[in-house]
Amino acid sequence: RIVLFAAGLFPVLAACAYFQRWFPPENAAAWVGFTALFFLLLAVFTLCFEVAFAIQGKRYAGLLGEYHRRRDGQSAPPQKRGNEKMPTVIPQGYESTLGLYETQKAIGLIKQVFLAKLCSALHLKRVTAPLFVDPALGLNDDLNGVERPVAFDIPAVHSTAQVVHSLAKWKRLALHEYDFFPGNGLVADMNAIRRDEALDNLHSIYVDQWDWEKVIVREDRTQAYLEKTVQDIVHAVCGTLDEVKWQFPQLSVQLERSVTFVTSQQLEDRWPGMTPKQRENAICRECRTVFIGQIGAPLASGTPHDGRAPDYDDWQLNGDILFWHEPLGCAMEISSMGIRVDAESLAAQLKAAGCEARAQLAFHKALLEGKLPLTIGGGIGQ
Repeated sequence: RIVLFAAGLFPVLAACAYFQRWFPPENAAAWVGFTALFFLLLAVFTLCFEVAFAIQGKRYAGLLGEYHRRRDGQSAPPQKRGNEKMPTVIPQGYESTLGLYETQKAIGLIKQVFLAKLCSALHLKRVTAPLFVDPALGLNDDLNGVERPVAFDIPAVHSTAQVVHSLAKWKRLALHEYDFFPGNGLVADMNAIRRDEALDNLHSIYVDQWDWEKVIVREDRTQAYLEKTVQDIVHAVCGTLDEVKWQFPQLSVQLERSVTFVTSQQLEDRWPGMTPKQRENAICRECRTVFIGQIGAPLASGTPHDGRAPDYDDWQLNGDILFWHEPLGCAMEISSMGIRVDAESLAAQLKAAGCEARAQLAFHKALLEGKLPLTIGGGIGQ
């Protein structure tokens, strides 16, 4: 790219020098000096940008490492593992109830049954989802603010694309473009790549989930509406389990249909000496099915329960759905969701996160100008 840039710029500057007579055109020494100066300046600017990008990359890597350590409750950087495998755990004595082929058959059944139940419960229509988006539009999900998207160039259109992290912002724009009415929404069977995910039994760089979004009116931006939607999703999950167990009676999985609602601050108040993940395990061990609300803003301790990008969920009206995973003995998050930001909460959260420059992106401008519908949405799955 540097060579192509130089090849395009040098003839333009040379033409300007010749026709505007920056120096006598017949002076060969002047042309040699002009050419030498051009390539010297090109090398200096290239070196400066390389150094700047290296410093910025090291800063992002440090932020990402700090986030992973905070999420896992570590106080010091983890030791390098070399060629060790990712830290998955197979519980002692565990044996799969279904064979490989039966497992794939059950996965296919879940995809069909759950989609139908979710669409019925939330009044959703299935749409096709994009695998990548234009970064200039501000549509990619920034997750915790430090994860790097997978990007690639598209020579045919002289542009760059990013593989999606999730469709949190794209769905809202799609609802506007498809002209959905309040009370109705869309759902997509979404695949994505999250290259910086910390891998374990419950986390993968490969995302396979149902991404849904629904248009609401301003009167629906309440805790009561959020809780009803959470309960509808849990009923859809449990109803899907009933049908899968009917097809595969050897399965013995049990899920609690009644949801315990608690805020992240209430968890910190109850267990101040625990890490956020330890608090999740403690409440799920006790209540089995839990919705932890109000995630993203700093707690009384000064740190948030978990990271949330400032430009999709309203930090006061969002949360995670968790089930207790008996074989692993831990909480398992199956959905991150919430009522989305309106213009007021977007401006406040961008300021709180130090991301006010995003207000100039196309998606954020449309939202701040009131051109996009009010929505609730989330992702469900792996």
